[in-house]
Amino acid sequence: MTMQAHASLRLTWLFAAILAVGCTNVAGTKVKTPFSSKKHQSDARHFRAVGMGQSANLNIAKSKSELEAKKSLAQQVQTNLKVVSDAYAQELTGHQAVEAIERFESLAREVTNTTIGDLRVTGQDIRQLDDQSYRVHTAIEIKKNAMFRFLKKKAKSDTQMSELVRAQMVTLIDKELERLESEE
Repeated sequence: MTMQAHASLRLTWLFAAILAVGCTNVAGTKVKTPFSSKKHQSDARHFRAVGMGQSANLNIAKSKSELEAKKSLAQQVQTNLKVVSDAYAQELTGHQAVEAIERFESLAREVTNTTIGDLRVTGQDIRQLDDQSYRVHTAIEIKKNAMFRFLKKKAKSDTQMSELVRAQMVTLIDKELERLESEE
């Protein structure tokens, strides 16, 4: 073997070693959390969320977990409403469009603090840790059309918005409900 071939072979091995080292996972160990499977993720028909709470008191850990799950659900609803309101924004006029979008966002935030009849807890994982505290994971879901019916009811009863904005919001929600029902 010539000196040039030897150098080329060493360079190839060095390059392969660098690639092998560069491909290792230095970010840490992957941790599987409860309810992280695909069946606990939102899809075309359901909003789904998972929350985690930890406390020395089991009831507080459960409450924290449920609140985190509802907060995550509210963020998904808010994102979905933003997409819906943007899609129909051309139909709304001027100041009413801004007010309607603000009311949509306000309604989405209310999801966190409101008891929703169709909201289901699909699973709850309770662990007692070494320090005797509790860690609770809660998975929740609601059908998208049930959520929009809830938001429609809230919009109809909202006295802080003008009649025009209320009518526009109800129309937007009705269109989204029709779209969801046509997909089923």
